[in-house]
Amino acid sequence: MGKKHVIETNQEELIKNQEKIDKAVEKAADKEIKIKSVAGIQGGKIYISSSYNNTILTLTNSKGQVLAWKSAGSVGFKGTKKSTSFAASRVAETICNICKKMGIVDKLEVLVKGIGAGRESAVRTLIAQGLNIVSIKDITPIPHNGCRPKKTRRV
Repeated sequence: MGKKHVIETNQEELIKNQEKIDKAVEKAADKEIKIKSVAGIQGGKIYISSSYNNTILTLTNSKGQVLAWKSAGSVGFKGTKKSTSFAASRVAETICNICKKMGIVDKLEVLVKGIGAGRESAVRTLIAQGLNIVSIKDITPIPHNGCRPKKTRRV
């Protein structure tokens, strides 16, 4: 066996990543303030799409127009770390920051889709951050009859 390589992140890299996330949050919030003044946002919906490989959170207004989205990859996770529950909670924190900057903290609906490790941790983080969540729905598609089976083999 070869040497084990330990990747160490220094303080500068951590600060740089945090600044990158903050800039993205501010950019999304500035964009949404313009939309907010035009549309008059009353509430919103947060869609959580959790797969085996990634977790994506999408913030929409009550009409369904996308205001902001974040994924585990865009927050800074790579490879298999994107599918962890910790990555999903970080994504939920960034979406909460965007919600707070935009002023959307009341009447939020959460719609969860998919089977992955990040489903429950993302919802728990949204609740812990102080958002007023009205309802949580599971919209995972469920096959109810499946494909047509193959023809029987004739010998």
